Amino acid sequence: MKSPSTSAVPLPNRALLGTLLMANILMATRISLSRSILIQPLYCPFSLTSPKHLSKSRPCPLWSTSFSLCLQSVKSTSRRRVSFRSFSAVATAPKMAEIVDNPLLKGFVFPPFDAVEAGHVRPGVRSLLKELESELGELERQVEPTWPKLVEPLEKIIDRLAVVWGIVNHLKAVKDTPELRSAIEEVQPEKVEFELKLGQSKPIYNAFRAIKESPDWETLSEARKRIVDGENLTQIKEAVLSGVSLEDDKREEFNKIQQELAKLSQKFDENVLDATKKFEKLITDKKDIEGLPSTFLGSAAQTAVSKGHENANAENGPWVITLDGPSFMSVMQHARNRSLREEVYLAYVTRASSGELDNTGIIDQILKLRLEKAKLLGYNNYAEVSMATKMATVEKAEELLEKLRSASWTAAISDMDELKQFSKDQGAPEANDLSHWDISFWSERLRESKYEINEEELRPYFSLPKVMDGLFSLAKMLFGIHIEPADGLAPVIFSLPCPRVWNNDVRFYCIKDSSGSPTAYFYFDPYSRPSEKRGGAWMDEVVARSRVFSPDGVSARLPVAHMVCNQMPPVGDKPSLMTFREVETVFHEFGHALQHMLTKQDEGLVAGIRGIEWDAVELPSQFMENWCYHRDTLMSIAKHYETGESLPEDIYKKLLAARTFRAGSLSLRQLKFATVDLELHTKYVPGGSESIYDIDRRVSERTQVIPPLPEDRFLSGFSHIFAGGYAAGYYSYKWAEVLSADAFSAFEDAGLHDEKAVTETGHKFRETILALGGGKAPLEVFVEFRGREPSPEPLLRHNGLLPVTASA
Repeated sequence: MKSPSTSAVPLPNRALLGTLLMANILMATRISLSRSILIQPLYCPFSLTSPKHLSKSRPCPLWSTSFSLCLQSVKSTSRRRVSFRSFSAVATAPKMAEIVDNPLLKGFVFPPFDAVEAGHVRPGVRSLLKELESELGELERQVEPTWPKLVEPLEKIIDRLAVVWGIVNHLKAVKDTPELRSAIEEVQPEKVEFELKLGQSKPIYNAFRAIKESPDWETLSEARKRIVDGENLTQIKEAVLSGVSLEDDKREEFNKIQQELAKLSQKFDENVLDATKKFEKLITDKKDIEGLPSTFLGSAAQTAVSKGHENANAENGPWVITLDGPSFMSVMQHARNRSLREEVYLAYVTRASSGELDNTGIIDQILKLRLEKAKLLGYNNYAEVSMATKMATVEKAEELLEKLRSASWTAAISDMDELKQFSKDQGAPEANDLSHWDISFWSERLRESKYEINEEELRPYFSLPKVMDGLFSLAKMLFGIHIEPADGLAPVIFSLPCPRVWNNDVRFYCIKDSSGSPTAYFYFDPYSRPSEKRGGAWMDEVVARSRVFSPDGVSARLPVAHMVCNQMPPVGDKPSLMTFREVETVFHEFGHALQHMLTKQDEGLVAGIRGIEWDAVELPSQFMENWCYHRDTLMSIAKHYETGESLPEDIYKKLLAARTFRAGSLSLRQLKFATVDLELHTKYVPGGSESIYDIDRRVSERTQVIPPLPEDRFLSGFSHIFAGGYAAGYYSYKWAEVLSADAFSAFEDAGLHDEKAVTETGHKFRETILALGGGKAPLEVFVEFRGREPSPEPLLRHNGLLPVTASA
């Protein structure tokens, strides 16, 4: 499958869903992590990194208050000019020894992550591409409009490239080195050229059309019809969006654009990573770290040790502050030193906006090329291309964002007035002139005052081992699955080779059904490693469930996933102690993983997270976050790591009360990101009178209570839309929240204290939302689960906004 681009075809019931979404006037959302499809990871709404996939993929949002960070797999880029002759003819042929001993080319059950090195990438990928090109040529010569002669061999080609490229890109995301980066950059154009050749194959395109027009069409399963020519994500539409209908010069121009976009997006992402790593603030004076929690100071001292300060410790320092998620947020929320907050904030919002890492020109080029691509495909702008494979249309997305913006504005103004008054009451000299680096700090103090909750004081109650135990117990109750550690036990217990990991902190698990049979596996990489690992959190597939890749000719190949987070690692004898927001992040990513792993769809092209419309894919992830506020679930994970004491009942009630704290402001922040995304992909004219930063400031006038600083360049770090799958799609987080909140309301209706009813509802959720994958239209899947079409009422209620809406 290729990254989309065709005219928006209305979905059945789309208008009604749009109406329901529009009614969600006061939706204040917290966004979470996201995910990726074929070759890309799922990312979350508020992280500043993202990527893309063989067919489609997505990144995650920017720094969100829910700390749901997202990333996406990365596209590699090359700075050299690409020759559009066949790479198989011009590339240096790999030597036989490089192929025979290459772990990327050997058969494996679980990828040999620990054995793959940068030196394996060039010969491995080139050898694979040569082989796949031969198979593609054979398929085109012998293609027949039947499933065994068309779809199955096509899936094998797509899947093999996805798995190998997925390994390489995953390692770049979690174990980045200059050598690996260089190797990926060199072979990226060759991989892109092959994808273009595959996506633009007229014999394959015509064969799919012949299947659609054949007398046997009505006998195909719903999943197979979706693969061929469903409503949005289909082989026929994807081929058109890949340029199959373009001829001669236009096709050559389209292909050049695709190559250049791949390079530019990769370079954008690398600049963000390098700019993030470049900033280090060494602190030696205790006065400068006043207010910062002990957990952070331990981590900052640990970072200092890794930088050569051998005697650094939490008590006496020195401490090193970085722009990595846990470090940045700790400073913003807790540092009493206002000048330190200012310095770190400015470093963050100006990342990759100057010098050799400047992304400004790259953004202009990306937007220019996306517009040219849209025009070639017959669209007015790139947003129309993006929406061609989504549930929404440009108009419906814009309408939703404006409704929510106007509804959130007054609440956000009230939030700011309250914050100013509170800081003034506390004697803050900056009370009458709060700036951006003051908001998070004083918001935390206000939250502590109103609800008597201190996130840092809650950390001891949320140790990673206990959180994972509680999460797995919840999954057992809801979905009837058992999750077991399988790190070193695989050979003995599962008669499979031992999983090989990329870092010693990575854990490996097996999911079993009620009979004890394995149904899926997943890796979990929880800790921040700023020197080699991208920030944020994401889930992605390693391999997907597939009948075509059956190991025994009977049962489908089992899915394997990986989940990646970036929380503080253990310090000394203490386990990793999490903030409540980080707990939500883990639940979020696990929701994505569940949809990938619990699929019962055997058609590999629409199994798990494949083939699901982008603006529906956040449903399971956001759904899982709701359980963090469920009393029994929370109490099962909230145990003091030293005493075993449960979280006090009054603290639980305060957490519930604080759930809607500053809801208007948080909603407005998300709306700003989504609105500027659509503005840039609908109205911005590259090279025109307005710069990208002019657009950002214009949007900010309607979406930010405090105007952005003149030096603010957050767009230069907005990887979601410039290095991932969220281009003209950031609105998806809002769209999917209606679905996820309504899905959770089914459990509320059943009775959250009735374990039997919850289990029965969980089984139904598993058999629909989690099991059907992309084999059925998302609205139809939702109706099958809920018994009706979605309502915005549960979301409004969860955000404490229903009374306001009702009175309005």
